[in-house]
Amino acid sequence: MENPEQIIALIQTYLAEYGLKVVAAILIFIVGRIVAGWLRRFAEKVMNRRQVDPTLVGFVSSLAYIGMMAFVILAALGQLGIETTSFIAVLGAAGLAIGLALQGSLANFAAGFLLIMFRPFKAGDFIEGGGVSGVVEKIEMFTTTLKTGDNKTIIVPNGKLANDNIVNYSAKETRRVDLTVGASYDADIKHVKQVLEEIVKADERVLADPAPMVAVGELADSSVNFVVRAWVKSGDYWGVFFDTTEAVKLRFDQEGIELPYPQRDVHLYEEKKAS
Repeated sequence: MENPEQIIALIQTYLAEYGLKVVAAILIFIVGRIVAGWLRRFAEKVMNRRQVDPTLVGFVSSLAYIGMMAFVILAALGQLGIETTSFIAVLGAAGLAIGLALQGSLANFAAGFLLIMFRPFKAGDFIEGGGVSGVVEKIEMFTTTLKTGDNKTIIVPNGKLANDNIVNYSAKETRRVDLTVGASYDADIKHVKQVLEEIVKADERVLADPAPMVAVGELADSSVNFVVRAWVKSGDYWGVFFDTTEAVKLRFDQEGIELPYPQRDVHLYEEKKAS
């Protein structure tokens, strides 16, 4: 059995050999943690100044903190003389396995990051994409939530949105209302055109610049089709669309302009039977 002097000598030997390494490892961890926190706050400050989406601010700052802390822990373990290569290999293998298992989720995650970064749309925009349409309520890292016109909630995977065409109806301040109005071939074309122009100009929501346009667009089978184009603010689009459609019917009735409908002339021939 070892005597106390031998035990003390052994402790002194270990302290001399590993004491400074332990102290250095602790200092590396403490200083590294402080630096990681400072880096997270710095990233948040810079992105908030540039008015980056809050979801992206939280994600990027957390990612920077986690990455810095992983580096600090590996540096501290290396200072203790622990071989970190095996840890890195294990983490890499685990990351690969998790990536394969969560391939679809990671694709949605990456798509969410791109959507938040490049912002093809924002909360409150009316969009069409991924086979659905609605008002964007929130954009998260894996999914985007839309609200339809009849108050349904649609949760769309970000990967589906990112890989499809996105139509943002709210991106521009103005939109063009396009209507096709048919009139009978018996109607006076100039009269019909004048009436349509008066209907459009009477609506205060229609913008003067660009000027509205009324023109003959097609000589169809049963009607002369007029193209009506008017620019409005994006928020007035559907109101102008529906109100103008109603106004056309009421005004045409007043002016005696016939709205056409498909017609066919049927000719009957009497066949004489041979006697």
